[in-house]
Amino acid sequence: MSSRQPRHIGPDHSRVSAPGGSAVRGVSVSVPARPLRRLALCGALALVASCGAAGSGEGDAGGPPGAPTGVTAAAGSATSVHVMWSATARAETYEVYRGPRKVKEVLGSEHMVDVTRLRPATVYVFTVRARGADGRLGPPSRGVRARTPAAAADDHRAPTRPAAARGRAAGSRAAQLSWSASTDDRYVVSYDVHQGGTKIHSVGGGRTAAVVTGLRPGTSYSFTVRARDAAGNVSPASPAVRLTTPGTDDGRAMAPTSLRATGHREDGAYYVDLSWVPPRVDGEVTEYEIHLDGRRATSLVFGGSAPRDRATYSFYVGRAAGVTHRVRVRAMLPDGTWGGFSAERTVTTGAGK
Repeated sequence: MSSRQPRHIGPDHSRVSAPGGSAVRGVSVSVPARPLRRLALCGALALVASCGAAGSGEGDAGGPPGAPTGVTAAAGSATSVHVMWSATARAETYEVYRGPRKVKEVLGSEHMVDVTRLRPATVYVFTVRARGADGRLGPPSRGVRARTPAAAADDHRAPTRPAAARGRAAGSRAAQLSWSASTDDRYVVSYDVHQGGTKIHSVGGGRTAAVVTGLRPGTSYSFTVRARDAAGNVSPASPAVRLTTPGTDDGRAMAPTSLRATGHREDGAYYVDLSWVPPRVDGEVTEYEIHLDGRRATSLVFGGSAPRDRATYSFYVGRAAGVTHRVRVRAMLPDGTWGGFSAERTVTTGAGK
């Protein structure tokens, strides 16, 4: 279970301290003299609506875009690295940096890039920045490391084509793909997913599945997969996977699962303690939105490496005992869209006390 503290997004972006002294963004709060182990975001249930927030990486209203989140980097060959990130609000373009040097710039509608002409067997650090329509450049993302594999001398043999490719729609905006592993005279470094003739995704050579997000409801798609080795040799395409996303759905396919909700009392106040399993997508899920009693209560963004197995969060709901609350959670997917809501849970303050 992750104990990493997220930062919280509130309407006035005032700064307070989270447990452990890490800075968070949230609404102004007053706390008792004795330090709390958990941060009280909303003063009372009547104020819940004011504790909501805008989407991922908003930054201050009218300011430059925020820092991109969910940044990942993985070697695509001995001389290339595939960099991905989550969508950032108000981004007109994205700039990808290798160390201090800008190496790529893409449109705001794109959230991945291949950085080429790298050295084999070398560690690189990448960051991503978003630029707004007014030309202002936002802060850099956290740096992510990737190591290119050693080059294989005189390797001109491509991996075998991925076999047994299959897929299914995961709700109306995503698809889950899988395939059998390719073989190579040395080893497979990565698998590239293509939509038609365009590469749209890449995963490491040890994986044989991928989740593609950002699809349109009620639309037919055709995907193929190609294997790549360290020398950059690319296999023939897998058999095409054809599927059609449903026109509508309840969003549960890309929702957090196994939501647990309990309560506790501390310093005369009641808190709801949540934990959940993040949606299974490629890339990191760093931002969540919590709804309480049918209304948005707060948004939170995990800094550093977001939890992959189980996320945890605790928040203040008031001082009255015997009040029953309904709570559910949804996640911002790597393509910048909100996934579906988790199953709803109920918690009664002071129950069992």
